[in-house]
Amino acid sequence: MRLFRWVVVVAGVVFALGGGSRGWAGQELDSAQLLHPSSDSWPQYHGDYSGERHSRLSQISSTNVNTLGLAWAFQTNQEASIKSSPLLVDGILYFTVPDNIWAVDARSGHMLWHYKHPTGEGEHIGHRGVAMYKGWLYFTTPDAHLLSLNAKDGSVRWDKVIGDVKKGYWSTMAPLVVKDHVIAGVGGDLDNLPGLLRSFDPDTGALQWEWLATPPAEESKVGTGGTTWMTGTYDAALNLLYWGTGNPTPVLNGTARPGDNPWTCSIVALDPDTGKLAWGFSASPHDTHDWDAVETPVLVDADFHGKPRKMLMQSSRNGYFFVLDRTNGKSLLTVPYGPVNWASGVDKDGRPIPNPDKDPQRDGRLIAPDEGGMTNYRSPSFDPKTGLFIVDTRFSYSIYFTKPEDGAYGWAGADYGLWGQSFIQAIDYQSGKIRWRHDVGPGAGAGVLTTDAGLTFTGDSTGNMLALSTADGKTLWHAQTGAPMQTSPITYELDGRQYVVSGSGGVMFAWALPAGARGK
Repeated sequence: MRLFRWVVVVAGVVFALGGGSRGWAGQELDSAQLLHPSSDSWPQYHGDYSGERHSRLSQISSTNVNTLGLAWAFQTNQEASIKSSPLLVDGILYFTVPDNIWAVDARSGHMLWHYKHPTGEGEHIGHRGVAMYKGWLYFTTPDAHLLSLNAKDGSVRWDKVIGDVKKGYWSTMAPLVVKDHVIAGVGGDLDNLPGLLRSFDPDTGALQWEWLATPPAEESKVGTGGTTWMTGTYDAALNLLYWGTGNPTPVLNGTARPGDNPWTCSIVALDPDTGKLAWGFSASPHDTHDWDAVETPVLVDADFHGKPRKMLMQSSRNGYFFVLDRTNGKSLLTVPYGPVNWASGVDKDGRPIPNPDKDPQRDGRLIAPDEGGMTNYRSPSFDPKTGLFIVDTRFSYSIYFTKPEDGAYGWAGADYGLWGQSFIQAIDYQSGKIRWRHDVGPGAGAGVLTTDAGLTFTGDSTGNMLALSTADGKTLWHAQTGAPMQTSPITYELDGRQYVVSGSGGVMFAWALPAGARGK
């Protein structure tokens, strides 16, 4: 641990005194680059529109990953942990914590600029990152504003409202740029508000369209909710935007919103040009346990049971793994990927059937998984070579209560966690069977990145960065970082050198091979 701290401090001194800028005249990102990212970039939250979080890079391989070392480390000097997935464009990394953006030289870790937004209202629970289009960054704030900033120096161009913080909206997400649309969503799932997505003009910030997950509270007969706090995916050929939505409200008191509660805890497909709904699939038709279905809707083109399919896969927080036909939202597979006891079965449309006896009660109900879910915001990865969907999972049990005195607003109850254990799991998408399981400790693990070299990069709950074999989950390399990873790794190649970047606590780490090990 002493060595680790010494490395970070020395690196910080070097970055402050040397490693000057290289002339960052580029910093331009167009639609073609978003559709077909190059190996020297990571231009979106998921890397590309598919959400697969898989890289074709292979310089770091199973035969040399044991020599992987620290290339640089950047200290944010913030109490907030890094939950953002960095963007890489023209040799510059952009990453965030609430109210802060850094632009850093991707080769050296030298800071180019730092933007600090005035701390205001809203939830400061975390931040997922920025989006970029042309020479501009797009950044959401805890008080649910969308800012456009100059990528060269961090100066603000415009500031627009996504949702009204006075009503209870906030935002932590990385926006998604699709053609000439900057699409951003909100959190705020405790305040009986409809979840929403808004599309903004990238140049002027003018509002283009708005989609509501539910009607407003005064109009709704199905409850409210359905927040949109994680970044979606996009199919350019179908021209469909895919997004997950959060829990209904009131959260634990389902009697106030009987029956199905569309489109909360759902996966929806929208027209990115108009915001109109093409189809929706309810992952939890009547959620009473706060299991947002905002997890990444991963887009995969492959055979399913011998037939070519355009699929959408999601490991949902409620404990079920879904495979859908993304052209129409029809179910191809619905299976649990860990302990679940809240559903009595699966209906003809592939939706879990809620068991009313597992709704929270005054005297409590034992539920699996707990409120944090079988997985959460940490990104999964799909490896096309093996057909494995690899995801951080947490087996858990909790006791849920309703509290009638809390009424029909907000949380309307309580839950108490009893036990949990986390694993990185590899799911065979054809059957839903678990091909391997890697124990990562009692706390949550990390997001996942796979590469063509057969490597899976992730982290455990005690602060180790891990490189696993994608084929069997065996550990090939690890390094202690001093704090658990709450983000998802990325990778890129610059000047013939592959880097893997991950955040732990308030430090961003870049890992690479020593010169003699490259190409082995």
